[in-house]
Order: sequence, then structure tokens, then C-alpha cells
Amino acid sequence: MEQFLMKPIGKIKVNRDNMFIELDPEYIPAMQALDGFSHLNILWWFSDSDYEEARNTLEVLKPYKKAPPVMGTFATRAPYRPNPIGLTTAEVIYIDRRKGIIQVAYIDAVDGTPVLDIKPYTPSLDRVESPGVPEWCGHWPASLEQSGNFNWEEEFNY
Repeated sequence: MEQFLMKPIGKIKVNRDNMFIELDPEYIPAMQALDGFSHLNILWWFSDSDYEEARNTLEVLKPYKKAPPVMGTFATRAPYRPNPIGLTTAEVIYIDRRKGIIQVAYIDAVDGTPVLDIKPYTPSLDRVESPGVPEWCGHWPASLEQSGNFNWEEEFNY
């Protein structure tokens, strides 16, 4: 089986009031020209879920209340997957290029989570005007902005 070596570019930092991406100093030059992007796509490692059993989980039992009884891992955003990679589109609050820090409004990762890559969110490549979704999640918010006011706790079985 072919394997790949990945090196984190930084870490997620979460404190009581804020969420940040803190880049390792060697990657600070890669921040050049990020100014002006309102959102970034952050690829990160589900490091707390990186163990053999989790990597071998291909089906999960009904993680969402209105979901089918069994779902394939690729139909979920669960951390248990062959390669525990997370993806979050995050709103940029502030960029400090000198210190290698990007403050974001929200990221669904915990403090210390390794960051694998950052890509700018661009509507021409990342936005789908009329995406299709299964009926069981068709009532979910239509945008990231609307998600903040949605009661997500009512959707999950965990």
C-alpha cells in the first residue's frame, strides 16, 4: 500500500474567547497575499481519532437523528475514517503575518489540532449554487452564515 508523508504547517489554538491558526515560522511566507479573502478552507488532522480501529471504520450507526440506520463513513463528516482529515471553511477575523497567526470565527477542531494546509475560499471554485442533499439533511442551513443560529445539538445522536 502506498503511503504519504505529511508535515503539519501549524496548529489550531483555541482559548475561551477565540480560535486561531498558528503557523510554524517556516510557513509564514506562505501567508503572502491572503489579505482580502474573507474565508479560508482549512485542512486539518483529526489527531485525537487517529488509531487503527478508527481508520478501519467504514460504516457508522445513524450519527444524525434523521439519517438512515447505517451510513458509510464517506457520507458523514465523522472523524472515524481511513484518513482522518478534517475540512472546515472558516471566516477570517484577523491575519497577523508577522506572527503567523490567523484568527477565525469558528473551526470544529480542538486546541492543538495539526493543520495540514490552508487554501483561500473562492466562490468560482468552492461555491455550488444549488447543491443536492439527501432528504434527511435537507432541513439543515443553506449557508455557513445560517449555521451559527441552527440548533446542531438536535441533529446528532452523540
